Amino acid sequence: MYGYSYQYGRIIGKGSNPAAAVFAAYKTRVLADGGVVENDVCAIAFLESIGAGIIPSFDADAISFFDRVTAASGSLTTTEQNAINTLVVQMKADGIWTSMKAIYPMVGASAAACAQNLKSSSFTGTFTSGWTFASTGVTPNGTSAYMNTNYIPSVSGLLNSGHISVYSRTDLQSGSSIDFGSNAPAHFISYFFSGATYSGINSNDGPPGPTFTPTTSLLLISRIASTTAKIFRAGTLAYTDNKTSTSRPNQKLILGALNNNGTNSLFSSRQYAFASIGDGLTDTQASDLYNSVQAFQTTLSRQV
Repeated sequence: MYGYSYQYGRIIGKGSNPAAAVFAAYKTRVLADGGVVENDVCAIAFLESIGAGIIPSFDADAISFFDRVTAASGSLTTTEQNAINTLVVQMKADGIWTSMKAIYPMVGASAAACAQNLKSSSFTGTFTSGWTFASTGVTPNGTSAYMNTNYIPSVSGLLNSGHISVYSRTDLQSGSSIDFGSNAPAHFISYFFSGATYSGINSNDGPPGPTFTPTTSLLLISRIASTTAKIFRAGTLAYTDNKTSTSRPNQKLILGALNNNGTNSLFSSRQYAFASIGDGLTDTQASDLYNSVQAFQTTLSRQV
């Protein structure tokens, strides 16, 4: 009768009754669970009497992300949608959102969904073959798989302000693994070698940073000054690298391997449940990002 549909916490349509739309969504769930709804008219009247506050709402940027996932033929569960919305709201409250260029929350268990950038329609990822997609994240095969973020530091980044982060659920204590990598003429990189962390933000990599046990959780590399870059794990400062920034790489940044002037190598087999690229983050912002991401992972029952 009214022609309303209910999607992502918003009412869609014209000349419609919001209370009726909310009730319709509620009734569908009750009936699906084998319940009984006896009086539609009374229920709708009650909803109308308590006003528009009954209609849950999602952040506009979260809704835009949902739309991009749908347009790419991906899908998200209700739990994933709610977790994404909470993440966006918290990142904005913490003042982190504006520092982000790309956020890959790795939800939807498909290449179509996981390639989408939460921050904007720019820097949509491109997965090669060789990835496994699951509700817990994305896992490359360790021999040939990577995701091209289409982000070029020399085009979209700043010389003395930049960060990359990954939330990995895989511990690596031996061998080498590139989490994020772009090189030429300088590094924009984070990787492990025999458990030690190496990094470079618009500089050469190294010297060896801290050794983590385990190497899981959120690893963040951030530069906010020309002479200083920092490594954080799980929101805690672990190492300060005093290498001076020299130049920004002109190669696309890829997840799960190193793009070394157009040649890809040092492929990772670590599972990723979140990744981000953006401007440099302060120590406080690094801690806030971890707290937001860890809460996000906990909602999805995949925290480490």
